[in-house]
Amino acid sequence: MRAIQIEAVGRVALSEVPEPRAAAGEAVVVLRAAALNHRDVWIKLGQYAGLRYPCIPGSDGAGVVAAVGPGADPSWVGREVVINPALDWGGSEGAQGPNFTILGLPRDGTLAAAVAVPAAQLAAKPAHLAWEEAAALPLAALTAWRALMSRARLAPGERVLVSGIGGGVALFALQFAAASGNDVWVTSGSDGKIARAVAMGAKGGFRYDRGGWAGGAAKEAGPFDVIIDGAGGPGFADLIDAAAPGGRIACYGATRGNVPEVALRKVFWRQVSVLGTTMGSPADWSAMTAFVARQGLRPVISDAFPLERAAEAFDMMERGGQFGKIVIRT
Repeated sequence: MRAIQIEAVGRVALSEVPEPRAAAGEAVVVLRAAALNHRDVWIKLGQYAGLRYPCIPGSDGAGVVAAVGPGADPSWVGREVVINPALDWGGSEGAQGPNFTILGLPRDGTLAAAVAVPAAQLAAKPAHLAWEEAAALPLAALTAWRALMSRARLAPGERVLVSGIGGGVALFALQFAAASGNDVWVTSGSDGKIARAVAMGAKGGFRYDRGGWAGGAAKEAGPFDVIIDGAGGPGFADLIDAAAPGGRIACYGATRGNVPEVALRKVFWRQVSVLGTTMGSPADWSAMTAFVARQGLRPVISDAFPLERAAEAFDMMERGGQFGKIVIRT
């Protein structure tokens, strides 16, 4: 079958590889679409733990179950599914266990014609979603759901700030919070991205590249009860300034690097909570997919590429110009 392989650092190629087989408890999914995440780019660039080459990346995928292995429920065969990429979460809702991995490394991922996964990772594709939309859902939506709902514990009436709008997780956080009836604001370095976020339901936005934005934001919108951030870096101090007393900042990434210095007096005096979060548990997955189906939410698709142009999709994600998910038609 055809698959995208990262053959070495920086080298993405379309290859012919053996078709997957379903081991005990597994299912083979013939993929209709997949989607990229920053994780795939970091694997390509050699900036991820546990690297091995060649590998088939890809954590997001949707398709039709073609076969199941011994011990797996045969009723999955022929069904349209999305794949939960969070493997072996463990027994605690508080954090993932020591065996936790993400689909796409070390296990072969979804940038291929088909993939074998544990049948427990399957969920029915929400009926209202097209294949490209369903493929865009898993990793980013799960991460946003856990950050917003399980870690920050969003409550009715709270004000939400989502930083760096345009990426998949940030957009899902906006959609989830707005669909829950909360007022949401965003930050961006682009007026155009802020305008698109407002069209999606945000109350407004702020340019994080302009000095003093956090003070202005707190005056305009009121300080924020929940802040969702995937950037970190020097700008993290501004988020603390924007947080309300008792506010919660849920951090799911550090695309701008480590935080160089934090004024801890602002954290403890205003009782601000800084919460680490990553991916999500099976319970998070079930709650998220049910919410998407119930609310009729649709992921934002930035661009779609055929499998043979996957290298262009990787380049686009590296440039960071997307608004929404980058999808690969398999």
